[in-house]
Amino acid sequence: MKMKKFAAALMGLSMAVSLTACGGSASSSSESSSETSKAETTQGSSTAATGDTLTVAIWDTNQEPGLTKIINEFTQKTGIKAQIQVTPWDQYWTMLEAGASGGSLPDVFWMHSNEINKYAKYEMLLDLTDRIKSSDKVEMDKFPEDIVNIYNYNGKQYAVPKDIDTIALWYNKKMFDEAGLKYPDESWTWDDFKNACAKLTKPDGSQYGYALSPSNNQDGWYNMVYAMGGEIISEDKKASGFDKEGTIKAIEFIGDIAKKYMPKYETLTDTGATVLFESGKVAMITQGSWMLAELCNNDYVKANADVAVLPKDATTGRRVSIYNGLGWAAAANTKNPDAAWQLIEYLGSKEAQQKQSDLGIVISAYEGTTENWVKAYPSFNLKAYLDMMKDLQIRPYSKSTVVWENMLSEKLVKVWTGESDAKTVCADITKEMNALLAEEE
Repeated sequence: MKMKKFAAALMGLSMAVSLTACGGSASSSSESSSETSKAETTQGSSTAATGDTLTVAIWDTNQEPGLTKIINEFTQKTGIKAQIQVTPWDQYWTMLEAGASGGSLPDVFWMHSNEINKYAKYEMLLDLTDRIKSSDKVEMDKFPEDIVNIYNYNGKQYAVPKDIDTIALWYNKKMFDEAGLKYPDESWTWDDFKNACAKLTKPDGSQYGYALSPSNNQDGWYNMVYAMGGEIISEDKKASGFDKEGTIKAIEFIGDIAKKYMPKYETLTDTGATVLFESGKVAMITQGSWMLAELCNNDYVKANADVAVLPKDATTGRRVSIYNGLGWAAAANTKNPDAAWQLIEYLGSKEAQQKQSDLGIVISAYEGTTENWVKAYPSFNLKAYLDMMKDLQIRPYSKSTVVWENMLSEKLVKVWTGESDAKTVCADITKEMNALLAEEE
């Protein structure tokens, strides 16, 4: 019965999305890795891939080697085998939805703030509350409270935090040198950033100052909105923030840059900001810490680029980074609940969290485990990502995040292309987003 209700809910959600969005999924933790991921889609089983081997589903091929090392160490300690299956972001949630509807979810898998409410509501996830309370390895007070709360539904904990992420500015040193510009630093404002975009954009279209798609929200314009005094959604999650002066200011700001100093919208959609940066087509991108392995191992980036903190707003003085964090969850109907919990318990332990940072996979969520993360790629100023923790804003979400985020991406295309002005589009978004939020249970 639960699976039937889940399937019915998915059908209703699909109809809502088809009516409100034609654009791609919004960017968030590890999402943008789909730009460069070449992993083959594999569908998991709720029992095991082979024998009693746990299936572990993730979406980021860049993280797979490091996580495999950690899981192999878990196997050596416990004798419990586990196999990672990588399904790129664009297919990951389709795979999970099919598994949830058909009763064949992977044993252990990544959960995201966009999706937790749906899976928890229909009891698709293993309740970890009592297991966490009796654990001597998982200390929930060592994780950021905002991330813990994301995966708590009606007082029950359905995932253990995996990581946290911040956003920083990547820039091409060669292009800055050629333009006679000083590299970005802590003194930069968003106005300085815009001025640099102008000087780094070539009239013949061979080089642009910046690249950003409307769907790159967490790793892009969300940060500008909050720095400029706006908000995406109210704190009580009942109202849109697109009628706020700061929000409109930020959308106007990025819209002006999009029309003058970025590649055409079609190019951004087809290629993606990260690939454009890696191929020397754009001078700057804003990108999440989850893309570290991809960018730091790219030959062109290694030869030409570095990282800086995001600019601050000249009026508010704020330098804001949106942050989020994934969670390790298990299927409610796994045939190996004890083994699945032991794996999650280990992945949430200080030992495994420290190894995750030491290997440079992502910034671990466990307090005090981030110091060695910056040493993973010493050629880059990775400290910029940690410096962005001084003013953090949790990634905006509600029960229907996917629906209204898709709507935002679709409507903001008109601002990016110059078809409509920011005030008009923001007013339209406010009306539709408020209606969607009012429908949330």
